[in-house]
Amino acid sequence: MQNKFIFLFDGGCPLCLRETKFLKKKDFLNKIKFIDINNDSYNPSLYQDISYQEAMSNLHGILENGEIIKGLEVLAYSYELIGLGWVYYPLKIEFLAPLLRLIYKYWAKYRLKITGRSNIQKLCKSECKQ
Repeated sequence: MQNKFIFLFDGGCPLCLRETKFLKKKDFLNKIKFIDINNDSYNPSLYQDISYQEAMSNLHGILENGEIIKGLEVLAYSYELIGLGWVYYPLKIEFLAPLLRLIYKYWAKYRLKITGRSNIQKLCKSECKQ
């Protein structure tokens, strides 16, 4: 089956790698194309011009129609594609969704520090191409 979704991930992040490894293992129909933004071959022009710095700031996914989704929606959509959409069902609960998005926003903002990596400015000096 042709990929239905492009999932941009940070291959330098141990938690991101664990998540993408799990998703790849469960993606029996090859619906998701995983793109490591830390790979030297990453070219933003092939992925809706999402720069390295932008991709590092928040999880990004590209739907089949070219629309970009971000944050928890990327994970929820990925899990839906592999048949485990129920995992992200709490995002559909009106009073829980804002709290979960807030927690993810905090995670996205501080994940480099939490995982013991350089800040985005230092990473960008070696990785940013734009």
